[in-house]
Amino acid sequence: MSKQKESVLEGFKAFLLRGNVIDLAVAVVIGAAFTNVVNSVVKGLINPVVGAFGSQDLNQYSSCLKSPCKTNDAGEVVSGIPIMWGTVLSAVLTFVITAAVVYFLMVLPMARYLARRARQQAAKEEVQEVVEVSELEVLKEIRDTLIAQRGPGTAVPGQTTSGQTTAGQTTAGQTTPGPNNPGQGNP
Repeated sequence: MSKQKESVLEGFKAFLLRGNVIDLAVAVVIGAAFTNVVNSVVKGLINPVVGAFGSQDLNQYSSCLKSPCKTNDAGEVVSGIPIMWGTVLSAVLTFVITAAVVYFLMVLPMARYLARRARQQAAKEEVQEVVEVSELEVLKEIRDTLIAQRGPGTAVPGQTTSGQTTAGQTTAGQTTPGPNNPGQGNP
């Protein structure tokens, strides 16, 4: 039973220490703080603009579905069925402002940053591929130069002048060790 408790606690610890959970916690904290900013923008900027055409408080805009709509001093409905479309409008404006700020200040810059990193990584991989190909070309040139310096009549045992392995033969007609001829070769 204690081993099961330990494994559950270890699993929970691993879950908490994963990067995704920490990122989510940071996002929630920043989102909560950001809500105050958005509410201030709505109350300080949007509501006064709307107030220029009517009431400054969007929550006061309503229609009556069943007349007469009457409220008491506390704002509670006494009679009628009011439709509070000002509250909905305020919530929609808050959502649109929040979504726009999150998109333009967080999502768009991060997407551009990730695209730039992907281009840099692709360029780096392309340069690495070019370096590997050029190394291979240099090695081939060195091999060809060494073969040319030895001359056409001499070859390394087990290879022809073109660099291909030929087990059992050389250019002088002697046999060399190979899969069918394990010995030293006969003069």
